[in-house]
Amino acid sequence: MTIVVAFQGERGAYSEEAVVKYFGEGVSTLPLESMGDVFEAVTEKKVDFAVVPIENSIEGGVNEVMSLLRGCEVKVVGEVMVRVVHCFICNPGAQLGRIRLVYSHPQALGQCRKFFRDSGLRAVPFYDTAGSVKEIVGKPEFAAIASRRAAEIYNMRVVVEGIEDNKNNFTRFFVITMKHETPKPTGNDKTSIIFSLKHRAGELFRSLEAFAIRNLNLTRIESRPTPDKLWEYDFFVDFEGHVEDALVKEALIDLGERTTFLKVLGSYPKAEI
Repeated sequence: MTIVVAFQGERGAYSEEAVVKYFGEGVSTLPLESMGDVFEAVTEKKVDFAVVPIENSIEGGVNEVMSLLRGCEVKVVGEVMVRVVHCFICNPGAQLGRIRLVYSHPQALGQCRKFFRDSGLRAVPFYDTAGSVKEIVGKPEFAAIASRRAAEIYNMRVVVEGIEDNKNNFTRFFVITMKHETPKPTGNDKTSIIFSLKHRAGELFRSLEAFAIRNLNLTRIESRPTPDKLWEYDFFVDFEGHVEDALVKEALIDLGERTTFLKVLGSYPKAEI
């Protein structure tokens, strides 16, 4: 039976590209307007999986996704990396000299600052990269920034490919589900967690000691404001290892005794870049 995978945005979005990269071309995709809609589809088991962006190598973490991961009982069962190649896209036959406004997602616009500086065009934030291409269909006075896949889906013209400031531009996505179990250890895994601490000197140092004394390598740590306590923070941490590994089990028990809140998001095989 064909699995159904949700993503935020329109067909041709980088998130859909991540879905296809992880699951293959035969997958059935469900585009949804908002990230909240995506998480709702997963938690209510309307889809088998969803693929959501968690961080970009240039712009950093995706705050909305981190907040939803904290509040929703979903499980992270995979990750996938997508190289982001931004294209300047317009209608076929459009006169480039008449274009003044360029639509795209705020993160994509932020990743093409040099292009805007050199071209003199004005950036217009939009909810989705592929959605911006769909929005300008039949409007030759506007352009968009999105993937080549989006241009092909909507039969639009790629004027310039690779306009991002940094060619080392990757977005990392989580694969989330409510229907499927945690993948078994492969020997090349990551675990993602969220925890909160008492607001006291040295608490972060003491919490991270649970990993250091067991030689568990942290691959990411990021703080976000705790939603229910003013000026206190959650820490989002990824580290090498699987929840079924003996040392990881010990570390999580130890960490649980040093924190005020601990949530294991999931363990999954590391993605290849």
